[in-house]
Amino acid sequence: MAHLKHTLPRRAAALAATAAAATLAATAVGAAPASADDEDDYRVLVVGETLGFRHSHIDETTHALIDLGAEHGFTVDVWDPPNSSSGWWGPGSPGQPDLTLASTPFTSSEDLAQYATIVFVSPVDNTNSLNPDVPRLLDDAELAAFQGYIRSGGGFVGLHAATDTLHTADWYTRLVGGGARFANHPQQQTATMRVESPAHPSMEGVPLEWTRWDEWYNYTLNPRGDVHVLMTLDESTYTGGSMGDDHPIAWCHNFEGGRSWYQGAGHVEAAWEDPTFLTHVLGGIEWTAGLTSGGGDCVTWREVDALVDGFTSQGKGERAVLARVADRLDDAEAAVEAGHRHKALGQLRAAERLAATLSGDDADVLAGKVADLREWQQGVLDAGL
Repeated sequence: MAHLKHTLPRRAAALAATAAAATLAATAVGAAPASADDEDDYRVLVVGETLGFRHSHIDETTHALIDLGAEHGFTVDVWDPPNSSSGWWGPGSPGQPDLTLASTPFTSSEDLAQYATIVFVSPVDNTNSLNPDVPRLLDDAELAAFQGYIRSGGGFVGLHAATDTLHTADWYTRLVGGGARFANHPQQQTATMRVESPAHPSMEGVPLEWTRWDEWYNYTLNPRGDVHVLMTLDESTYTGGSMGDDHPIAWCHNFEGGRSWYQGAGHVEAAWEDPTFLTHVLGGIEWTAGLTSGGGDCVTWREVDALVDGFTSQGKGERAVLARVADRLDDAEAAVEAGHRHKALGQLRAAERLAATLSGDDADVLAGKVADLREWQQGVLDAGL
């Protein structure tokens, strides 16, 4: 049975999310990012710049992504300049001078809009001490450009140590994974990942139980609830895990108007020659770029709760319908947590029908998100999880 544990009160979390969304909507800037479709090539930005420990896989990953682009219809720009940053890890970063752009692409959200998605390839910056005086991967102006890009509908893919950068930028840690940051890892070893959301496009071809050799991260918190978990790590299959029986390792979510997808594996160079792993990452790129959809599109229960609580109802009758929708959602989530997916699907279908009786654009969005919940749970049931 897939883990579905929620550690915060759903209504309180939803109200907070609604307030945050309203604030962000008021400050969103920038042109809409380039969209990807089946006919036109699109552009992807790969960020490998490091101001701290440099992972040896960055070069292999970059070339693998360039090759994937050549095969699947996207062009890759690289931001990975050499620099003189130094510390316990050694002197400076060699970067990829033959591939990198001449100057930072994070100049404005309008400039970033040429990219359908942006991939962070382990760009560690040594901010895990949480010292605000340590230089970040992105300075204030660059971070603002990135924020505007995401809030205008941009995509983000985080690979491996994408959770070990920008530790002092709270917005980024929420983008990459609901506030989860890299904490530590045991020695490299074989472990088993277990699929939780098999119908998501990025999970096509991924074994439900996937045993492989890699470097397995522990995180500062469990992001479940704020993200849609794609895979968990079975700590009984290796040593050194510290998160217990619910250890998310890959996830995705809809964030401030954009799409975010993260995979915590990929440290070892062999991953970037593994056809299954490459197809999986390609699925994350295509989903964040808007090329694919389905499997619930990384919906979360809290995301839908926030829509219910922020709904602009028209009169007493609609408020009564909204209350019934909220009740059905509560019942559906409780049924999922109890392992009764057939019951959950019945409650979600009822919630979807009720939402369809409401009026206005908010009603269409809400009904669509409830349908995403239903599609997600149907995919889990169909896979026998």
